[in-house]
Amino acid sequence: MSETKKAEIKLNEQNIPNTLEQADNAATTQLSYEQPVEETTENTSIREESVNNSSKQASRQEIINRLQQIAESDDVLNCKAETEALKVQFYKLRSLEIEAECKKFVEDGGEENLFVPQPDALEEPFKTWMSSIKEKRSEWIKAQEERRQANYQTQLALLDQLKELIEKAEQGNPDVTSFRNIQAQWKEIKDVPQTSANTMWHQYQQKIEQFYDVLKLNHEFREYDFKKNLEIKVRLCEQAEALANNEDVIESFRKLQQLHDEFRETGPVAPDLRESTWNRFREASTVINKRHQEHFEEKKKRENENLEQKVALCEEIENIDFATLTTYQAWNNATQQILDVQTRWKEIGYAPQKANVKVFERFRYACDQFFARKSEFFKQIKSSLNENLDKKRALCEKAEALKDSENWKETAEALTQMQKEWKEIGAVPQKHSEALWKRFVGACDEFFERRNKANSSQRNVEQENLKKKKEIIANIKAIDGSLPENEQTKALNEYTNEWNNTGHVPFKEKDKLYKEYKSAINAIYERLHVNANERKLANFRNNIAKGGNSLSREREKLIRQYENMKAEIATYENNLGFLSTSNKKGESLLDVMRQRMEKLKTDAQVILQKIHLIEEEIEKE
Repeated sequence: MSETKKAEIKLNEQNIPNTLEQADNAATTQLSYEQPVEETTENTSIREESVNNSSKQASRQEIINRLQQIAESDDVLNCKAETEALKVQFYKLRSLEIEAECKKFVEDGGEENLFVPQPDALEEPFKTWMSSIKEKRSEWIKAQEERRQANYQTQLALLDQLKELIEKAEQGNPDVTSFRNIQAQWKEIKDVPQTSANTMWHQYQQKIEQFYDVLKLNHEFREYDFKKNLEIKVRLCEQAEALANNEDVIESFRKLQQLHDEFRETGPVAPDLRESTWNRFREASTVINKRHQEHFEEKKKRENENLEQKVALCEEIENIDFATLTTYQAWNNATQQILDVQTRWKEIGYAPQKANVKVFERFRYACDQFFARKSEFFKQIKSSLNENLDKKRALCEKAEALKDSENWKETAEALTQMQKEWKEIGAVPQKHSEALWKRFVGACDEFFERRNKANSSQRNVEQENLKKKKEIIANIKAIDGSLPENEQTKALNEYTNEWNNTGHVPFKEKDKLYKEYKSAINAIYERLHVNANERKLANFRNNIAKGGNSLSREREKLIRQYENMKAEIATYENNLGFLSTSNKKGESLLDVMRQRMEKLKTDAQVILQKIHLIEEEIEKE
């Protein structure tokens, strides 16, 4: 597929995973504790690798079937990575289908620039199941929040029970069994709303410490319990401090949350060590939290920069002035610009999640608008090309009908007129151009070859004329340069008159002989310092001096020639205004047309001067 069609294929981007959004929100608050993430990095990587391997050979219908299975299952959350991978694979396969359709379209004779993909019947069921999965995931998140709220209410109830146990202990009736049951129940509660986690933990620790203080257990039991708890918390501090050396910021942050859970579930230490132990653990946590926050702040910064770049690319496409795109070359240049912009877009990373989808939709809409306008332009051009094709086919049929004619003069004039009409007709579709031209020229050549054979009786005369003209050329070359200029000019004029009065020579020798003749004359004129137009006018002035009554007829003839040249110049200028090309061969053709037009303008001026010379001669008479 060409670069142009690649550019017309709609772009697709993946959404940023929800896990990143959760991490981002956590970074902005830098809480001391965070609830466990449902799906770990390791599980996500394994699942993504499994999805990529399993979907390499999957068809788009199989992808839809798998999405349906996921949507109807109870494992929607844990299939998030697989769902995103299936989404990417679905659009990649769609892109390949479009590329194949385009290739077949071109092979069937279609114009590549006019290709429009067929509607995608699978896109609607694909979007339906993706939407269903998204809704189920939202329901799951809602259920998780409700569960956290229920856990929060349960913890409030346990705090009330602890308060009652403390009051009983103060009255001399400690209930250690109930106290241990409350601890076990509290430990089973894994997470509560993030905004309440720290507050609930501090209240719980306060109640536990109050109970221990009131309980007045024997010194031996308290010291043993404090010592065991201290060993656990020192180990947790060491593990938290070691996380500072882990290069994976996200993994360090998640492991820290696990250490926090274990730290708060561990009982108290001796009162004189409580503050120092907690401060050590908190300082290690601060280092990890700071790295985590800086990571996401840098990520936000990069995403905002990416958003600015993507907005700039959208504006670059939106600012294209369609009014200036009036030729093939202009549209091709603009298409290359779009392709370059799309390449740059792919190299830019994600923008912030809330803006990423919107800016992509804006970019895709701008690209679609461009290619829609381009398609409309080429449809209009195609219509004009087809009209020209019909006209040139009609000329081919006329030429083919005349190629066997033996009315040499009238047929030759008719074919010559057809050749002029051919030049005036604009371009045709490129795939027909060469064959159509060969057909037309073939018919014309066949007629003129037959005419030349019929005129073979003139060959002897042409050979005699060839001999005479070669002698004239030799005589011109032999003009003595030491003679006065007027004598050289007189001799040159005599040989020129003799040349003009000599008849035709063989056609194959004509161009070569004339070039040799012009070269000999130009050498004399250059020696006499006379330019080409002055030579023509000098020869013409000598000829009309003997014109007599034929001057009026010559004047009318020159006026007709001058008018024809003006019309031909206007035709060239009009055609050059509409033609454009994007390859060296086409550019060379335009250069030839421009050169011909300039030569016509120069010749027209010479004709006009000849007319003035005749009018001067007529006035003298």
